[in-house]
Amino acid sequence: MVSSAIQHPSLSSSLFLPASLHGLGFSSRLISMNWLPITHTEDRTALRRKMVIRSNLESKSRAEERLYLGMDFGTSGARYALIDKRGAIRAEGKKEYPIYMINECMDWVQSWKETVFLLLDDIPLHLRPLIKSISLDGTSATTLIMDGDSEEILGRPFLYNESCADALPEVRSIAPKNHTVCSGSSMLCKLVSWWNAHDSKKQSIFLLHQADWLLWLLHGKLGISDYNNALKVGYDPEVESYPTWLLSQPYSQALPSVKAPGTPIGPLKDDILQKYGFSRDCVVCTGTTDSIAAFLAARATKTGKAVTSLGSTLAIKLLSTKRIEDARYGVYSHRLDDKWLVGGASNTGGAVLRQIFTDEQLVRLSEQIDPMLASPLDYYPLQVTGERFPVSDPNMTPRMHPRPDSDVEYLHGIFESIARIEAKAYNLLRDLGGTPVEEVLTTGGGAKNDKWIKIRERLLGVPVNRAIQTEAAYGAALLALQGSGKNMAVSI
Repeated sequence: MVSSAIQHPSLSSSLFLPASLHGLGFSSRLISMNWLPITHTEDRTALRRKMVIRSNLESKSRAEERLYLGMDFGTSGARYALIDKRGAIRAEGKKEYPIYMINECMDWVQSWKETVFLLLDDIPLHLRPLIKSISLDGTSATTLIMDGDSEEILGRPFLYNESCADALPEVRSIAPKNHTVCSGSSMLCKLVSWWNAHDSKKQSIFLLHQADWLLWLLHGKLGISDYNNALKVGYDPEVESYPTWLLSQPYSQALPSVKAPGTPIGPLKDDILQKYGFSRDCVVCTGTTDSIAAFLAARATKTGKAVTSLGSTLAIKLLSTKRIEDARYGVYSHRLDDKWLVGGASNTGGAVLRQIFTDEQLVRLSEQIDPMLASPLDYYPLQVTGERFPVSDPNMTPRMHPRPDSDVEYLHGIFESIARIEAKAYNLLRDLGGTPVEEVLTTGGGAKNDKWIKIRERLLGVPVNRAIQTEAAYGAALLALQGSGKNMAVSI
């Protein structure tokens, strides 16, 4: 195959290269550029000089062409995006979470672990040596407890939408009124619930967010997080420290040290470097949450701009000059440089739709909906009992009836009901003092549905547009680019 490629210098597809050359970072473009046919009349010394010059030019080009990897671990699957310094996507891919069961329950730890390496394995071989930095996002408030001695996860993880109401009285007794942690789904409630239920191994535990643990698999340094993920355990990004009321608790020794999102942590572990063919100067950076990564991907840089992520759940973020924290409504603020991303995450969203309709049905039925016609149906679509935002109520039950005979009417009613929840959320942020929303950009799977966008635009009363980049993996890649610290051609 190599000889075939050499006989035809114009061929540039990597399909013409054997895996052994891919693993060394070669590309067919490299071979074709260096190809110089030897003639009987050409001086071989001059030829060698030309080859050295071209090789040096190619090496310089490769040194300048570094890439940045972002991975997104959402609720229904994982994706990666590989970008250059201009923000152009060079490769991307996705994987569904493989099914592993333990005691008749989903073994999320094993599933996530396998998925991160499936994504790495999916990256084109010839691009891996060009990757300079890596970052990723995970679902907010998904919590793992690790034994620092054995490096094993203790028990099952607490998922993003789980509520630990048993810990609420204790958390409310130590935290300020209406603080973000005063919600059953907060990471602090999950930590307190675990702490109170266990007697042993407490002194060696580490509290890890999903993103922290996945990044640890790559760099091997325990106890490091970012201030987006750490918000729901009580970290204050405004003063960049944990509050004294939290540090005085017996479980505070489990809290991670916190850095800004996109901060370099360290190099990849040697075994990963060798197995996947990454460069030795590739660094792993702190991550963020999935909704923050989606916001970064949308590039909503002005106050009043908002991003709604319509994935398995509904998450909204508004760029505001004012910070808002109010656990009564599930409202919290993430820091973004000198501004604040105000918002919250509802348990409604696309996962409810997937319980009822197939992808083909969603496309076909959506085509028959008149988005300018209001639906008389009033639902509160939830997968299970419990809501986080714009109402924090662990006992809220799904409301999906009455169901009309027409599937078109039913889908229309669900679309409109989710849009009403979204409108209520943005109105709440305004009432609490947030910057009024001027435009909503949409990311996630729901961004692909034009009829749903029109319904939401009618109910929100502001322009609703599809973000150019809709995947959180792209936002994570921007964080990796930021973490590289050199030759940045885009800003976050």
